[in-house]
Amino acid sequence: MTDLQKKKQQQKKYEQYVREITPVHSLPINMIRAFFTGGIICFLGQCILNFAKSRGADQEMAGSWCTLILILASVILTGLNLYPKIGKFGGAGALVPITGFANSVAASAIEFRAEGQVFGIGCKIFTIAGPVILYGIFSSWILGVIYYILKVIGVIA
Repeated sequence: MTDLQKKKQQQKKYEQYVREITPVHSLPINMIRAFFTGGIICFLGQCILNFAKSRGADQEMAGSWCTLILILASVILTGLNLYPKIGKFGGAGALVPITGFANSVAASAIEFRAEGQVFGIGCKIFTIAGPVILYGIFSSWILGVIYYILKVIGVIA
């Protein structure tokens, strides 16, 4: 057997090994899971919103309470190691809402707490969420400048 044949045989074995250990995901099932997981989170948010309004809060205050409670619940579930399981099951349905953002911040804080308050939590807490905040602020700034220019030249009234 030549070296080329040995390499091809090794390559075939490796490809077979990769096929065996690579998890197979069903896109339709993942989409359904994400839909229902995100739907449940939004349903809970709407329940909180309706409850706050029924207690006399205006729309803005009810929204603030809803956001606060969802973030708190996400952080608590992350601390109890339950939110990662929800995220694994629900995929983007659990990661896209504000609860997913709170999970990313809390998970970083938990992961790096052994390194101390300053160099651990303080420096690494926004490891995952930092780029989201940075590009969110930057893109809103760019859109604000574009809006201002369009308003100055009279395109927008």
